[in-house]
Amino acid sequence: MTYADYTGTGDPRRTIELLWGVREKPRRGPKPKLTVEGIVTAAIALADAEGIAALSVRRGAERLGVSPMSLYTYIPSRAELLDLMMDRVHGELTDPPPSHDWRVTVTILAEDAWEMYHRHPWLLQLTTGRLPLGPHTFAKHERELGAVDAIGLTDLEMDAVVAMVNGFVQGMARGSVESASLVRRSGLTDAQWWAASAPVLAEIPEADAGLFPLAARIGQAAGEAHNAASAPLHTFRFGLARILDGVEQLVSGAARGSERELPS
Repeated sequence: MTYADYTGTGDPRRTIELLWGVREKPRRGPKPKLTVEGIVTAAIALADAEGIAALSVRRGAERLGVSPMSLYTYIPSRAELLDLMMDRVHGELTDPPPSHDWRVTVTILAEDAWEMYHRHPWLLQLTTGRLPLGPHTFAKHERELGAVDAIGLTDLEMDAVVAMVNGFVQGMARGSVESASLVRRSGLTDAQWWAASAPVLAEIPEADAGLFPLAARIGQAAGEAHNAASAPLHTFRFGLARILDGVEQLVSGAARGSERELPS
């Protein structure tokens, strides 16, 4: 994967106007052939099908049946388009069912985001130093903060927990997507790759083969317990649960009156 595309690099005023649907005064003349919504929809479909590298003004214009220059009438550049695409995809995320258990809510939100990244793997190729300031991205963040509100965390801790969970979800999803891509490119599942490698490993002298006993033992156990399809999801759920264990311990400590500070 490459990470050459950055969000939040377009003109701030124009980007926010586009994200929030701030319209210029209607002009006289024929009805516009395109809409911003239609352009974003076509761009997402192109990125889903061919990856973010295929996203260009020329390819977008081809899909919409217009000249490349006409797209600039609606969206100034690729930078603004990326923000619009990300915010639109964030709109696929929904409110979780009501629950009195904050861990359940956080888990539902995290798994929803996990599935979003797998539907739109190009999201993982964007560098998101500045997230789009759009309605769907704000709604996503509001839901995430709401999940850990009033459980005993300070405001700064709430923000840190949300960032930590989001970073974990994104990182694990990236590994899962890359693993699936490797299977497609190589034509071998992980099980088939190991089966092809095993006879060669068996030829390694016993003295050398015994240098990594833990790796051999744990690798075999993990391979037997999880097939290629379920292993990434299992690891994701296991890691998420351990993160929430840590948050729960932090909250329990606060309930007992212990003091803690975030690193400065």
